[in-house]
Amino acid sequence: MKFYCVSDNIDTQMGMRLAGIEGVVVHEPDEVNKAIKDACDNKEIGIILVSEKLVKLCPDLIYDLKLHVKFPLIVEIPDRHGTANISDTITQYVREAIGVKI
Repeated sequence: MKFYCVSDNIDTQMGMRLAGIEGVVVHEPDEVNKAIKDACDNKEIGIILVSEKLVKLCPDLIYDLKLHVKFPLIVEIPDRHGTANISDTITQYVREAIGVKI
Protein backbone atom coordinates (compact mmCIF):
# COMPACT_ATOMS: atom_id res chain seq x y z
CA MET A 1 0.00 0.00 0.00
CA LYS A 2 1.38 3.36 -1.04
CA PHE A 3 0.80 7.01 -0.26
CA TYR A 4 0.17 9.50 -3.08
CA CYS A 5 0.24 13.29 -2.79
CA VAL A 6 -1.88 15.72 -4.81
CA SER A 7 -0.61 19.22 -4.08
CA ASP A 8 -0.76 22.71 -5.50
CA ASN A 9 2.69 23.56 -4.17
CA ILE A 10 6.02 22.32 -5.51
CA ASP A 11 7.63 22.68 -2.05
CA THR A 12 5.08 20.33 -0.50
CA GLN A 13 5.59 17.88 -3.32
CA MET A 14 9.36 17.98 -2.90
CA GLY A 15 9.06 17.36 0.82
CA MET A 16 6.85 14.36 0.17
CA ARG A 17 9.28 13.05 -2.45
CA LEU A 18 12.06 13.23 0.13
CA ALA A 19 9.89 11.02 2.34
CA GLY A 20 9.39 8.57 -0.54
CA ILE A 21 5.85 9.64 -1.45
CA GLU A 22 5.10 10.05 -5.15
CA GLY A 23 2.61 12.60 -6.35
CA VAL A 24 1.66 15.38 -8.67
CA VAL A 25 1.38 19.18 -8.59
CA VAL A 26 -1.87 20.57 -10.02
CA HIS A 27 -3.61 23.93 -10.00
CA GLU A 28 -6.92 23.72 -11.88
CA PRO A 29 -10.12 21.89 -10.81
CA ASP A 30 -10.08 19.58 -13.84
CA GLU A 31 -6.44 18.68 -13.11
CA VAL A 32 -7.37 17.91 -9.48
CA ASN A 33 -10.28 15.70 -10.59
CA LYS A 34 -8.08 13.77 -13.02
CA ALA A 35 -5.21 13.34 -10.53
CA ILE A 36 -7.50 12.06 -7.77
CA LYS A 37 -9.46 9.76 -10.07
CA ASP A 38 -6.22 8.33 -11.49
CA ALA A 39 -4.92 7.75 -7.95
CA CYS A 40 -8.20 6.09 -6.94
CA ASP A 41 -7.94 3.75 -9.94
CA ASN A 42 -4.42 2.65 -8.91
CA LYS A 43 -4.96 -0.32 -6.58
CA GLU A 44 -1.48 0.11 -5.06
CA ILE A 45 -2.40 3.50 -3.57
CA GLY A 46 -4.03 3.27 -0.15
CA ILE A 47 -3.84 6.88 1.06
CA ILE A 48 -4.16 10.03 -1.01
CA LEU A 49 -2.81 13.19 0.60
CA VAL A 50 -4.48 16.35 -0.75
CA SER A 51 -3.34 19.87 0.15
CA GLU A 52 -5.96 22.05 1.82
CA LYS A 53 -6.01 24.59 -1.02
CA LEU A 54 -7.04 21.86 -3.46
CA VAL A 55 -9.71 20.61 -1.07
CA LYS A 56 -11.15 24.14 -1.05
CA LEU A 57 -10.90 24.22 -4.85
CA CYS A 58 -12.86 20.96 -5.30
CA PRO A 59 -14.82 20.40 -2.07
CA ASP A 60 -17.66 18.43 -3.67
CA LEU A 61 -15.34 15.81 -5.15
CA ILE A 62 -13.20 15.44 -2.03
CA TYR A 63 -16.06 15.22 0.47
CA ASP A 64 -18.03 12.86 -1.76
CA LEU A 65 -15.03 10.52 -1.88
CA LYS A 66 -14.47 10.82 1.87
CA LEU A 67 -18.09 9.95 2.59
CA HIS A 68 -18.73 7.22 0.04
CA VAL A 69 -15.44 5.55 -0.90
CA LYS A 70 -13.76 3.28 1.62
CA PHE A 71 -10.55 2.82 -0.32
CA PRO A 72 -8.30 4.74 -0.78
CA LEU A 73 -8.38 7.00 2.24
CA ILE A 74 -8.41 10.72 1.36
CA VAL A 75 -6.50 12.89 3.86
CA GLU A 76 -6.35 16.69 3.79
CA ILE A 77 -2.91 18.02 4.66
CA PRO A 78 -1.82 21.58 5.36
CA ASP A 79 1.03 22.90 3.31
CA ARG A 80 3.49 25.61 4.29
CA HIS A 81 0.98 28.29 3.28
CA GLY A 82 -1.87 26.56 5.07
CA THR A 83 -4.31 28.63 7.02
CA ALA A 84 -7.03 26.16 7.96
CA ASN A 85 -7.49 25.01 11.52
CA ILE A 86 -7.49 21.20 11.27
CA SER A 87 -10.01 20.82 14.11
CA ASP A 88 -12.47 22.98 12.14
CA THR A 89 -11.99 20.70 9.13
CA ILE A 90 -12.66 17.60 11.23
CA THR A 91 -15.73 19.23 12.78
CA GLN A 92 -17.09 20.11 9.33
CA TYR A 93 -16.45 16.56 8.10
CA VAL A 94 -18.31 15.03 11.07
CA ARG A 95 -21.20 17.47 10.62
CA GLU A 96 -21.54 16.55 6.94
CA ALA A 97 -21.09 12.83 7.53
CA ILE A 98 -23.58 12.30 10.34
CA GLY A 99 -25.49 15.57 10.58
CA VAL A 100 -24.43 16.38 14.14
CA LYS A 101 -23.09 19.79 15.05
CA ILE A 102 -20.24 19.51 17.54
